[in-house]
Amino acid sequence: MLFNSIDFAIFLPIVFVLYWFVTNKNLKLQNFLIVVASYVFYGWWDWRFLSLIIFSTGVDYLVGILLSNEKNEIKRKALLWTSIIVNLGFLGFFKYYNFFIENFTTAFSFFGSEIQPNSLNIILPVGISFYTFQTLSYSIDVYKRKLEPTKDFIAFAAFVSFFPQLVAGPIERATNLLPQFYKKRTFDYSKAVDGMRQILWGLFKKVVIADTCAESANAIFNNSDDFSGSTLVLGALYFTFQIYGDFSGYSDIAIGTSRLFGFNLKRNFAFPYFSRDIAEFWRRWHISLSTWFRDYLYIPLGGSRGGTWMNIRNIFIIFIVSGFWHGANWTFIVWGGLNALYFLPLLVFNKNRQHLEIVAKGKYLPTIKEFFQIITTFGLTVFAWIFFRAENIGHAFRVISEIFSSSLFSMPGFKNYTIIFLILIFILIEWIGREQEFALENLGLSWNRSLRYGMYYAIIIAIFLYGGKEQQFIYFQF
Repeated sequence: MLFNSIDFAIFLPIVFVLYWFVTNKNLKLQNFLIVVASYVFYGWWDWRFLSLIIFSTGVDYLVGILLSNEKNEIKRKALLWTSIIVNLGFLGFFKYYNFFIENFTTAFSFFGSEIQPNSLNIILPVGISFYTFQTLSYSIDVYKRKLEPTKDFIAFAAFVSFFPQLVAGPIERATNLLPQFYKKRTFDYSKAVDGMRQILWGLFKKVVIADTCAESANAIFNNSDDFSGSTLVLGALYFTFQIYGDFSGYSDIAIGTSRLFGFNLKRNFAFPYFSRDIAEFWRRWHISLSTWFRDYLYIPLGGSRGGTWMNIRNIFIIFIVSGFWHGANWTFIVWGGLNALYFLPLLVFNKNRQHLEIVAKGKYLPTIKEFFQIITTFGLTVFAWIFFRAENIGHAFRVISEIFSSSLFSMPGFKNYTIIFLILIFILIEWIGREQEFALENLGLSWNRSLRYGMYYAIIIAIFLYGGKEQQFIYFQF
């Protein structure tokens, strides 16, 4: 079920009414409703894959219980590895089986041996990368004794399958979300209104910005051999705003929807395109995934505690694994490696934590130096997105070679002034609201009531004008 669909527009009010007016006096019943609603939400896409979520939930719940009663360290490690193997086994099979088979075949062909492997027509379950990492973090935290395992199966099932963030994050930690299922929730009008504003802004990002940019980005990338370098640059820019509007829009809707039900999810985006270097960008982009890799991969590998070469190794590992997490294609691995290369100078010169606050905090405009830092970081990011969007490595290099040809200086042949205008308005609103959790959080609250609601209605009208076709969220495929 898509957030930007009629189905969800009907589903959400029904669940909201049942949650606050029918089950509100019984916490367990509320949690059970969330589980049922989440399974309906996920099963709307393909009910057969509900078995994966249910099985993963059962395995990690049981592992948690057994870990709490086990003192023997060898047996505790065996239990943890059971969770890791089961979860990553499912993820690896559904997401990477054909990738490894195809590359295995290619490698043998290179050495003159022909083999005929069996590739499968495997459907990738929506959101498997997200809920797999979420349940894994629970087992690891229980193993490390950072978290007491739950004995409430319904609460745990609700944590794993919580429908607002089930299929595309944020990737929640059990330490943050699970305890919220133990406490009685009371309806908070101001929190709900704030959630509605965030949902509205998320829908604007997705429907007006991302989906509109997608049409032109797809037309350019799918026919890239027919376009000049300047047009391909424009296509890369369209995709840059498409993926940000699409993914951060989903996160905004997920967080806002959670607030309607009395839950607080972690922030997932913090205006990344206003970053002054790549390190700052990665602190602001897909925060839940970046911090997951930091806590469960980078730090266990030694983090920054070793020498320079170990630090470099660890940075490359987490960026390449992050790229591979996004999909079974060499383009994602190159994208991850490229970001690691961007990061290296900051690491070597110990400047990777120099921009911790949002740019130009308390000011209207950045300094000239900050402006050029933002433009440079943005340009590097746009270049890396070419690999992310390309069909394969060869396609990416054909696009790049054309961009760095003389045709770069020609007039773009695929201009859309409406999209450019929308992007500029979008950037302006994001800049004004960059010190808040989301751009629309405080915008207009001090205005005259009619002016403020005029802005809200203008956004709603734009969503209806540009929302003629339901477009799937990009990160559903990851």
